[in-house]
Amino acid sequence: MTEYADWRGRQVQVGAETIEAVLAALGVDTTDPERARQQREHAPWLRMLPPAVVTVAGRLTQVPVHVIDGDPVEVWVELEDGSARRAEQVDHWVEPREIDGSRIGEATFAVPADLPLGYHRLRARSGDTDAEGHLVVTPAWLGLPEHADRRRQWGFATQLYSLRSGGSWGLGDLTDLTDLAVWSASELGADYVLINPLHAAEPLAPLEPSPYLPSSRRFFNPIYLRVERIPEYAALPQAERDAVDQLVGQLPPWLTPQDPVDRDASWTAKRAALRIVHAAPRTAGRELDYAAYRAREGDALTDFATWNVLAEDHGNDMREWPDELRRHDSAAVRDVARAHADRVDFECWLQWVMDEQLLLAQAKAQDAGMGLGIMHDLAVGVHPGGADAWRLQDVYAQGVQVGAPPDPYNQLGQDWSQPPWRPDRLAELGYQPFRDLIRAVLRHAGGVRVDHILGLFRLWWIPVGGPPDQGTYVRYDHEALIGVLALEAHRAGAVVVGEDLGVVPPETRDYLSSRGVLGTSVLWFEYDDQGGPLPAEHWREWSLASVTTHDFPPTAGYLAGDQVRLQHQLGILEGDLDEELATAREQVDAWLAELRRRGVLDGGDETEDAEEVTQALHRYLALTPARLLCVSLADAVGDRRTQNQPGTTDEYPNWRVPLAGPDGVPLPLEQVFTSARARALAAAVASGAGAR
Repeated sequence: MTEYADWRGRQVQVGAETIEAVLAALGVDTTDPERARQQREHAPWLRMLPPAVVTVAGRLTQVPVHVIDGDPVEVWVELEDGSARRAEQVDHWVEPREIDGSRIGEATFAVPADLPLGYHRLRARSGDTDAEGHLVVTPAWLGLPEHADRRRQWGFATQLYSLRSGGSWGLGDLTDLTDLAVWSASELGADYVLINPLHAAEPLAPLEPSPYLPSSRRFFNPIYLRVERIPEYAALPQAERDAVDQLVGQLPPWLTPQDPVDRDASWTAKRAALRIVHAAPRTAGRELDYAAYRAREGDALTDFATWNVLAEDHGNDMREWPDELRRHDSAAVRDVARAHADRVDFECWLQWVMDEQLLLAQAKAQDAGMGLGIMHDLAVGVHPGGADAWRLQDVYAQGVQVGAPPDPYNQLGQDWSQPPWRPDRLAELGYQPFRDLIRAVLRHAGGVRVDHILGLFRLWWIPVGGPPDQGTYVRYDHEALIGVLALEAHRAGAVVVGEDLGVVPPETRDYLSSRGVLGTSVLWFEYDDQGGPLPAEHWREWSLASVTTHDFPPTAGYLAGDQVRLQHQLGILEGDLDEELATAREQVDAWLAELRRRGVLDGGDETEDAEEVTQALHRYLALTPARLLCVSLADAVGDRRTQNQPGTTDEYPNWRVPLAGPDGVPLPLEQVFTSARARALAAAVASGAGAR
């Protein structure tokens, strides 16, 4: 976009340098603008078929086909199942064009409206010339899976790493997740557990603490493995089991609330233990299972594993590697993979055992009665020097990175340092990288939350080295991306929740709702046109509704204004402390008045008990028509500290805060299971949601 409306409603003209940098990232030669314009206009006419057509089931879709003017052409569709369907030409006159001495005509063909959902191929033939393109037929409406759409669903949201049980290696893992799901389903009637992104991080410390800046979104972080649940562990000789026990025994315990989650210590010990288990022999059946997994995941898994091996030797940022190793398809990289086949195998094996433990978590959750099970979180992008940026660098734009323009909360804008997808490359590949990503996330899941889902419509591209306010929006084919997302979710029997908080155009929310993608409603953001609390009956039906989010303190802390004091302490509070505290108090008081008006909170104005108010706020959620209700596990146990303070990096232990009780003392998962406070809050939500 060459201009856009800023947060004040003013039209902003994008600078020429920014436009040139963004066009260069899209592969456009800007040295001759007129030639670049002509190439752009002529490009579709120089292809017989468009690279990708994404449509909706039941819709009659017309496809432009370009051939030498007057030449006959036939078009058909090859379906996923191997059968074929003919496309019929329709009467639609388009003036031919003279391009490079040839007269090119455009014929229009109609793709049958009754094609099945799936990834098909468009084929065309004119004389001796053949062409093909991608045809994706997506569901018109997703919504909730049929088995989970009989009543309203509710569940817990938690940062998995913040949990710790007696068997954890310093942070929560997939066994803890399994136990949490079984407990919350069987004893409290929960239908899902929403967790932070489990995307893959770096192979060696120091690890990036933010789960929203991963090395890869396609693969998972083995830090969440429970070593002792891997079948080969049970058959280890005693000496090797003792070595594993010694590694876990050396990890420091959580002693005080100030002790952050130590990913580096946990992963260093766990990785050493996993090498011991990897070396153990596997049964013939297990070998077959592992071989089948590697065959299914294909080159993507091998490339990812190779990146990890290279990162061990050259560092976690591939931009600092020797030149010959910076492309995944170079001869030097192939030589490394052959020379270190066992190390590559170890990285592949880690993903296999992750797949097994993710499968077990989802199966146990549903077996315990959950309607959805585990709901994953999909980050916006990846680290610019990580595995995905390395193995898919032809799909990611170079020389630019994603961020956000100035807004009321950050008037300088934000630079997230993540490379964006190139929309043209995605189309050329039939959206294969995106569908592979969604399929992997939903392989063992009942749902996915898509962080910043507006990014499937447009992203703020910033030239590398430039300030974040000197960027521009680049639009994506949201119908194609949302369609692929819906198709993969439909096939997985999963729900999709889009995080659409903040400044989101109304038409974006309308479109998501029209496709059956749920939005996100956070109580502290829900206000009417007069600035008062939005009455419950006016909330969106197709949304996941919660009281708080991970960027705010848990409810007990928010009621006390902890977020304002923390911002003041960190030096990022723009206004006066007392004034901001008073404003925060007014917001809380307005909600307390609304709670009393609706009869979900007893007592007069003196009511200040955090547990009582937290329960009342969640009873209010149950008054809304929202199809999914979400309870922060931190709220359930009375925790107060936020997981992430926007606007900070190292000033606050973002994404490293252990789950704690009201007294601030870290709370083992076993105590969560016996918490009367958690049971009471779950009952408050379940009574309104319609408990089983």
